[in-house]
Amino acid sequence: MIVRKLVLLAMLVAAITSQVSGQDNKRFTVSSGGKSFAEFVRIIEAESDYHFYFDPQQVDTLVISSNFSQATLQEMLGAIFRDKSFYFLVDRENAVFITYQVRINPVHGGFSPAKAIEGIATDVGEKLKVDAESKIYDIGVRNSRSGSGRATVAGYVRDQRSGDPIVGATVAVDSPSVTVHTDQYGYYNIVLPRGRQVLHISSVGMTATARQIQLNNDGKLDVELQEYVASLKTVIVSAEKNSNTRNLQMGTNRLSIKAIRQVPVVFGEADVLKVVLALPGVTSTGEASNGFNVRGGSTDQNLILMSDATIYNPSHLFGFFSVFNPDVVKGVELYKAAIPEKYGGRLSSVLDIGLQDGNTKKWSGQAGIGPLTSKISIGGPVKKEKSSLMFGARATYSNWLMQFIPEKEYQNSKAGFYDANIRYSATINAKNALYITGYFSQDNFKFNGDTTYRYGNRNANFKWKHNFNNALNNVVTVGIDDYLYSVQSNTNPVNDFKLSFNIRQYSLRSDASYSINNKHQLSFGINAIVYRLQPGNLEPKGGESIVAKNEVATEQALETAIYFGDNFTVSDRFSVTAGIRYSIFNKFGPASVNQYVPGLPRDTSTITGVKDYSSGSIVQTWQAPEIRVGMRYALGSNTSVKLSFNTMQQYIHMLSNTVSVAPTDIWKLSDTYIRPQQGAQLSLGLYRNFKDGAIETSVEGYYKRMRHFLDYKSGAHLLMNHHIETDVINTKGKAYGVELLVKKNSGKLNGWFSYTYSRTFLQQDDSLAGERINRGKYYPASFDKPHNLNLIGNYRFSHRFSLSMNVVYTTGRPITLPIAIFNMGGTQALLYSERNQYRIPDYFRVDLSATLDGNHKVKQKTHNSWSFGVYNMLARQNPYSVYFVNEGGKIKGYQLSIFGTAIPFVTYNIKF
Repeated sequence: MIVRKLVLLAMLVAAITSQVSGQDNKRFTVSSGGKSFAEFVRIIEAESDYHFYFDPQQVDTLVISSNFSQATLQEMLGAIFRDKSFYFLVDRENAVFITYQVRINPVHGGFSPAKAIEGIATDVGEKLKVDAESKIYDIGVRNSRSGSGRATVAGYVRDQRSGDPIVGATVAVDSPSVTVHTDQYGYYNIVLPRGRQVLHISSVGMTATARQIQLNNDGKLDVELQEYVASLKTVIVSAEKNSNTRNLQMGTNRLSIKAIRQVPVVFGEADVLKVVLALPGVTSTGEASNGFNVRGGSTDQNLILMSDATIYNPSHLFGFFSVFNPDVVKGVELYKAAIPEKYGGRLSSVLDIGLQDGNTKKWSGQAGIGPLTSKISIGGPVKKEKSSLMFGARATYSNWLMQFIPEKEYQNSKAGFYDANIRYSATINAKNALYITGYFSQDNFKFNGDTTYRYGNRNANFKWKHNFNNALNNVVTVGIDDYLYSVQSNTNPVNDFKLSFNIRQYSLRSDASYSINNKHQLSFGINAIVYRLQPGNLEPKGGESIVAKNEVATEQALETAIYFGDNFTVSDRFSVTAGIRYSIFNKFGPASVNQYVPGLPRDTSTITGVKDYSSGSIVQTWQAPEIRVGMRYALGSNTSVKLSFNTMQQYIHMLSNTVSVAPTDIWKLSDTYIRPQQGAQLSLGLYRNFKDGAIETSVEGYYKRMRHFLDYKSGAHLLMNHHIETDVINTKGKAYGVELLVKKNSGKLNGWFSYTYSRTFLQQDDSLAGERINRGKYYPASFDKPHNLNLIGNYRFSHRFSLSMNVVYTTGRPITLPIAIFNMGGTQALLYSERNQYRIPDYFRVDLSATLDGNHKVKQKTHNSWSFGVYNMLARQNPYSVYFVNEGGKIKGYQLSIFGTAIPFVTYNIKF
């Protein structure tokens, strides 16, 4: 009621000094009988310079019964409001203010602004104030076109506390029914009829708000949202009720950093990738592995982006941690189907990690300490509310902990990592913004004083966002991404060596979006990547080493693409997105390409010569169109069906003898013999929500075909191989599955349950391989795991204390086992089964954690929290792999467990 009575207070204050003298004596002839008051206002505004301000809800039942002839506005309003509790004021600028139930003494056919203000203030019982929801915002300059047609309002939605852009916020209007969402920069644009409108803005974890606007012409409106603090029994605010059924995207999962922090993980360090593994359709090859598989794809078929920088190795400490510092991460998006046409280069998925901008209003930060790592992040304004800087860093002290392990080989070992993020954001003006992002990570590992491993990521990019107008904007990104590793042997000075590998890419992209109207959202752009790979460089270390220098030739290539897409809302029930991406890959010299005997298997014995290519000349060109199509049909307000189809091309391949991401993995570009991987996926999903969107459910099925997927010959040699095409095999694959997700967003208990049934099979498709795998029949891929179940639950006892549980079950991955022993020349040898015919035992784990927050006093300088928990609380010895060794002439089998016991942890975090 208070808000209702403050609706037009701000405008009344401005009118105090200009009340009666600004009245216009213009006369109107209006046939308004039977019209609503809103229709009457539109007629007057179209024929004059009058501009009305009122609360639509107060006049929604007001019907005008009279016609007017040559009457002034004051005469018409006096007749309309006769015997009703409405009052009006017209100022010198021809602004017309309508109030309801304000008890004042009429003056000159209008009313006294001072008395009106006094009456409102007395009735409300508080001092005069104006809030953002009560204020009416003029959008655009009023002119002769202001009364009819459509116009566009655009702007940014930001966090009121930090000024950080809010991604995926909903901006909606009830009549006409229109809904749009903010992009990754918090920017939105919406096309509406000119006149009075009410915008409803909401986002996950934020308090929903509204803005009353008078839309005259195209204009800007920025909105700030406050963090939502709910009572324990209330519903957690979502971006939009039934948003998962209303939006067009399928096969897409979004996670906020708040949701990520609630999931217990090993050593208590919140981990982005570990939580991604709890989503339907996502699996891993084993524990302590940050490589992940999506819908039957291999680990290299996932494009991992951190603020548009490509991350080739997302793991620290060989998979125990991910490279993403949770204190600087804003949110995560995983695309498994209906992948937007702006993305390319991978077959299975796109994992987009968004980073926080620095606080534009004040300096703030947070720090934490855990069993193995410490971290700190800090951010603040460079120029208040215009530019900001964010910095985050982590480091481990695992070397210190290794001294407490009894075994001597561990005491002589070292393992550690550190990483750092920096981000600068600046709003130059209403049309231009800059973003500069940098990332650096380094891992070091040495076992028992012998071989030393080092690997790391180096990433930097520069973005310029330009808004040409409310409907058209463009983002230009220039970046450099670097991944390198090295292995050094320190065993014997005579045999000491250093082996290094490096992949570097330079990227340039331009991504534009254009809103024709609320039904047509166009996206188009171009991008280019220059690759430079050093597949291996072996050199002696030290003056006494007799190791021969060996270097695999550097590879260079250019990948370019152009794309166009349209998101088309046909009706409230039916919407379509369609796009095409055309990619071209050029492999450049200098290069030496082996020539083989035509029709015979590629082998060192069939090499007939070498063809040399000069620097800059084209060795090989591959190109293909990529199709993206998605459809949505609403069966009701809380139910929808979605269908998508997409094709993908991948020109870069990871060569690995392990099933998970390892620092010594080699990347290889497509060339004359290694063709680009191709994939096509068809997906169908049913989505239904219950209890007003508090419970979301979905079932998605998919079928995928792959071509030119690389597998390896028996005994393949990948390291320092100058003719790698002789050790790889082209295969074709098929993958299919069903994914179930049930998610609860409200109340003390929330979380999600996911179950995935998926299969992936490969079949040799290479007549020149020289060997037949499984007699040419389909065989399970090494990451084929049919059953995958995850349960994540969070129970909040109070605002300070909460309990979280994580339950994981997966089928064991396929392996090839020895099935018989035979003698060959007096030596025992093994006879192996068909490839991937057996499986290691199934995996099952339960984690539990509790979080205790400090008090929530607003004015205190610091806020702290403790997290306690147990990883693998059942102490189950889940096998990571099974291996066989010859002991005393007998073959014995063993299984290896990474975490064979329960691991307690405690972490402390502080915000300042």
